[in-house]
Amino acid sequence: MARLHLFDLDGTLLYGTTAPVEISRQLGLEAETVALDQAIGAGLIGPPEYAQEVYAMWADLTEAHVTTAFEGAPWLARIRDVWAEIRGRGEYCAVVSLSPSFFVERLIGWGAHAAYGSRFPAVPFTEPVDPAGVLNARAKVLIADRLCEEFGVTRADCVAYGDSASDKELFAAVPLSVAVNADHYLSDISTHSYMGMDLWEAYELVSRAR
Repeated sequence: MARLHLFDLDGTLLYGTTAPVEISRQLGLEAETVALDQAIGAGLIGPPEYAQEVYAMWADLTEAHVTTAFEGAPWLARIRDVWAEIRGRGEYCAVVSLSPSFFVERLIGWGAHAAYGSRFPAVPFTEPVDPAGVLNARAKVLIADRLCEEFGVTRADCVAYGDSASDKELFAAVPLSVAVNADHYLSDISTHSYMGMDLWEAYELVSRAR
């Protein structure tokens, strides 16, 4: 039976940072976005409020900013190698993130079968962000179920990779999970834990496990 590998983005595929911070860095607004990351991490604001705040800060954002942020971000090593290996085994890989869709969806070009993020308007913005399109922890499970149906697998065939509280519900829903550079709140509930900067090493922990 094929497996579906589900990857978080912020703090997982990206080492020690988030897509919004990398985007905001291009506009000189890194510190403001780090503060928002801390606020959402502490539960002081929710994903819809976070999305509205970064949307307001990104009024001058261009596609060139996004490209520079994506290409210069501190990605884990060998992401594309891992996804090529997964595809070569007849398995599936997807990214599910609370970060903006216009950033997350670029990972399709790296070999992901699917990439889901919070739904933002196209850059440069000419319409508002819809809070109803902003993802949360529960949405990750719902998207995983939708992908299972699409690829003909079940939750029992899924592996989740994540680093934070937004991954807890997904980790609880699947049999195999890898806490990647995560705090103990997530590593305590994962089946495997990895600290480092090479996705292949994290993948190897579960590549042959059943």
